[in-house]
Amino acid sequence: MTTIGVPREIKSDEYRVAMLPVGVEELAAAGHRVLVERRAGLGSGIMNEQYEAHGAEIIDDAADVWAEADLIVKVKEPQPSEWPLMRSGQTVFTYFHFAADENLTRQVLATGITAVAYETLRGRTGNLPLLTPMSEVAGRMSIQEGAKFLERPQEGRGILLGGVPGVPPAHIVVLGGGVVGKNAAQIAAGFQADVVLLDINVDRLRYLEDIMPPNVNTLFSDRHNIREQLALADLVIGAVLIPGAKAPNLVSADDLRLMKPGAVIIDVCIDQGGCVETSRPTTHADPTYVEQGIVHYCVTNMPGAVGRTSTYALCNVTFPYVFRIAHEGLPAAVAADPGLGEAVNMCQGSVTNKAVADTFGLPWTPVGQLVGDEGQDG
Repeated sequence: MTTIGVPREIKSDEYRVAMLPVGVEELAAAGHRVLVERRAGLGSGIMNEQYEAHGAEIIDDAADVWAEADLIVKVKEPQPSEWPLMRSGQTVFTYFHFAADENLTRQVLATGITAVAYETLRGRTGNLPLLTPMSEVAGRMSIQEGAKFLERPQEGRGILLGGVPGVPPAHIVVLGGGVVGKNAAQIAAGFQADVVLLDINVDRLRYLEDIMPPNVNTLFSDRHNIREQLALADLVIGAVLIPGAKAPNLVSADDLRLMKPGAVIIDVCIDQGGCVETSRPTTHADPTYVEQGIVHYCVTNMPGAVGRTSTYALCNVTFPYVFRIAHEGLPAAVAADPGLGEAVNMCQGSVTNKAVADTFGLPWTPVGQLVGDEGQDG
């Protein structure tokens, strides 16, 4: 039997929860114990009684959830008040985004937990199945938020995305044609904006050119094209990703001088450090700041604001892995699925994700060595 703990998320304005009642039911039916912190699901509209009715134990104190659970399932990276609650030998399965935060990396490493990160787990086709649904949400939200902060009372340029007859629409620049960029461009196109989507993968650009409506154009992402588009942009969406590593810096502080005063940057990749030099993490409570006349929106948990949608989208893809880790044990689950092994970023006080190790100059140990040892120890 595995004891699985689901603590309430404590990051600012985070309304998601890491497990649905149906997940509790399946784990309980398989003989596992599930501890859910009281009020953990309220931000997503899930009552304590719903969890309890499906076999969960409702726990009043987060410290008790952490103390009793072998496997902790979360949404966002452990916050500083949670670090002392973690212990060696415990497995924590959540979004970590270590490469964006050296202090988090070192503090979690010191606890000795096994850190299994949603964002680096690979699917059978090499995709990132646990990152995809939240990238879809964030990509779609980026246009929603961009539209809001382009309004003059929010310090934006006072631009309506779709314009009106006789007045041109907003010019939207999307940096990155992955899941975030694709979803952002589709929603922007629906607003009838003028959209340019940049990426370094020409095959991806061909695909996007085929599926996008006529008001979305594609460009190869190079320094010249980026700077040219910044000068035209009313709204810029930062949507680049290098799995597990810090996002590349595509827009320098000097580049902001090319932009129109009151233009808006939504840096969706802020979770991985951001792709704009002047980006710094913000919260839903205080989402923007103005730098060199440009409005920056850099909220690190964008999908948390739409907790109901995000929780269901996330749990649909995370639960099968939660069940396998709980039921088979992590070593056996990793042995059966190397893509899950790529999600193991830390184990037994060692960094097992090379991108994270390289980012901070830490020693790297292949995950197979440590998870194998863990399995032999029982």
